[in-house]
Amino acid sequence: MRSRTSAAVGSAVFFVVAPGTMVGLIPWLISGWELRQPLPYWIAAQVLGAVLICAGLYACVHAFARFAAARGTPAPVAPTEHLVVDGLHRYVRNPMYVALTAVNIGEALLFGSWGVALWALVFWAVTAVFVRLYEEPTMARSFGAEYAEYRRNVPAWLPRLRPWQAPRTGAAG
Repeated sequence: MRSRTSAAVGSAVFFVVAPGTMVGLIPWLISGWELRQPLPYWIAAQVLGAVLICAGLYACVHAFARFAAARGTPAPVAPTEHLVVDGLHRYVRNPMYVALTAVNIGEALLFGSWGVALWALVFWAVTAVFVRLYEEPTMARSFGAEYAEYRRNVPAWLPRLRPWQAPRTGAAG
């Protein structure tokens, strides 16, 4: 079992590399982070974009923290020993991907960039395929019936309105 400190450091490094690239570097390369107003009164879209960016970043950091608390990281090379089913994971199975997609959509709106909007769509599509072909089978093998129960009760992409409560069978968070 790894320590919380090593899990926190691993999660922080993975956060900078993976989400930092997906919602930082790539949108910057596409848009130069220049504010544009492609349509009249675009300011309302920019305000919505800023809200999505802030909410998405908060949600992503929160989800990463849950992995560190569970003595693991979101990186496939250093997973948690127990299924993480608390925090935002009680509402949606993929809170980090949902959050990062929200950040990308927010950036598209804030910067008035069709290129970043296309990137948001590509990012979501690639993560959806990755989840379906790699993460879900891996989780099913690693956590068996516990993951099957979680998967039956918590949607992958559109959050539940009320948090799911895991049965008291050893699910950790």
